[in-house]
Amino acid sequence: MLDTLDDAAVRRWCASGLAALKRHQGEIDDLNVYPVPDGDTGTNLVLTLTSAQQALAMDLDTLADGDSTAHGHALRLMARGALLGARGNSGVILSQILRGLADALATVPEVRGPELAAALREATIAAYAAVARPVEGTLLTVVSAAAGAAEQAGSDELRAAAEAAAGAAAVALARTPEQLPALARAGVVDAGGRGLCVLLDALVEVVTGESPERPAPPPRAVPPPASAVRETGSPEYAYEVQFLLDAEPEAVRRMRDVLAVLGDSLVVVGDGSPSVGTWQVHVHVNDVGAAIEAGVVAGRPYQISVTRFADQPAPEPAPLPPESAPDGQLASGPARALSGSAPSGSARAAGEPVPAPDGRGAVVVAAGAGIAELLAGEGAVVVPGNPSTGELLDAVRATGGVRVVVLPNDPDAQAVANQVAVEARRLGVKVSVVPTRSPVQALAALAVRDPRRRFEDDVIAMAEAAGACRYAEVCRAAREALTVAGPCRAGDVLALVEGEVHLIGTDLVDTCLALVDGMLGGGGELVTLLVGADAPDGLADAVRTHIAGRWPFVEVQAYPGGQPHYPLLVGVE
Repeated sequence: MLDTLDDAAVRRWCASGLAALKRHQGEIDDLNVYPVPDGDTGTNLVLTLTSAQQALAMDLDTLADGDSTAHGHALRLMARGALLGARGNSGVILSQILRGLADALATVPEVRGPELAAALREATIAAYAAVARPVEGTLLTVVSAAAGAAEQAGSDELRAAAEAAAGAAAVALARTPEQLPALARAGVVDAGGRGLCVLLDALVEVVTGESPERPAPPPRAVPPPASAVRETGSPEYAYEVQFLLDAEPEAVRRMRDVLAVLGDSLVVVGDGSPSVGTWQVHVHVNDVGAAIEAGVVAGRPYQISVTRFADQPAPEPAPLPPESAPDGQLASGPARALSGSAPSGSARAAGEPVPAPDGRGAVVVAAGAGIAELLAGEGAVVVPGNPSTGELLDAVRATGGVRVVVLPNDPDAQAVANQVAVEARRLGVKVSVVPTRSPVQALAALAVRDPRRRFEDDVIAMAEAAGACRYAEVCRAAREALTVAGPCRAGDVLALVEGEVHLIGTDLVDTCLALVDGMLGGGGELVTLLVGADAPDGLADAVRTHIAGRWPFVEVQAYPGGQPHYPLLVGVE
């Protein structure tokens, strides 16, 4: 049994924690509250901690940096490696937990019970700071419970604090379905919280030499439809306001209080800077002016985007004569002037230098060869889906620009992109993240780039274009689940509009047609279709023909996207 946590123990914890995560990787991946085949929390945690272990292996034997102790230096290496390898929200939050531990223990001579408790509290603070709107029933709840139990243990023994933390984390994990309706509907516990429990149990094993015996989380269950709760904001608010903000934390806190009174669906995500930092602000309100004024009082708001939910009017596309599509594309009378697809196989990879004559660059996260070609044709460096912080940072460097816009196209990738913006600042590169959620939004954003504008104004225009593009995706359910549109079974066709299931069908083509009808019922002049790798022949033609017959004034662009899992991605502007 260890009396203190030394550098060798840190190395063993990282190695045993990684091994444990690998054993439970499939189980954690399966704890996915949505019935689409992309559950990857376990994978993201494994990849994040793999990077941490690699950082330890490369530099553990060097002299401790500055005033750090040997164990503090090891923890800092571990945290740094996790940050650069972080994938997805869970990976980013885990990297911040490790950073909190490292900051708290870096100069502490001995790590005993009180020191571990204080470090877990610091880790909790760092984790909550990683997401501006804490949601209980998640990884945040679990780490908070671990910190509180270690503090309440009140023991000088390292073992007592570690066991109390791991035990309380397991209890908190079991209660997550009571706190988060999405988990209750799916009958699962939080995936990220489960991963943290695995790591804390590995710490107990390192400290005590004994592996804690805990029952595995209960198997997936599908609760009755009565438990379904729609998790969007209240319909009483008519506008969505989003902007980036440069401000001090205290000013942001005051702004947050004002916005909380004005509306709901409030999300404020910061870069973790202790002084003036960059924040992403999102809120649903009725008084748009008051929301923006709150940002002006707090600091410097920019990239301001306002969307009216009732109609979401799209910008008028420039009139263009019909033209034929490049070979292999399905384009039909494009209303948007794309630069043209790159030749087959020429989509620029992250490691290839890209000319940046105006000092600007663009990085886009996307999966699918066809999508990559389209985006590369627009001058972007394309990174395959689910990148790590280090991979995305390499792509930013590869642009050769000092002002780079990043389009993540996914909520998980956006969390990584926010970390990249912080890291890039240390390299003298300004990175602005446009919070795109789909490649169709990225295409809309890149189409309005104009090097004649100031960079900040150009980013605002891109954000506005992306925000004006409503997006949807069609996939097949991987398993039985309860959605806001009702129960679905494995193999059902799901149509998701802006991340939420709107339609459930049995026939792929019929569901796609119903989806575009529903989206165009809210207005639109241009439809973009990206056809997936597994789509049946004729899907794009069927949708295009249907639109031509029912919506004759709507123009259609269709391209072979090649994306996995989603036979069709749809954008409406």
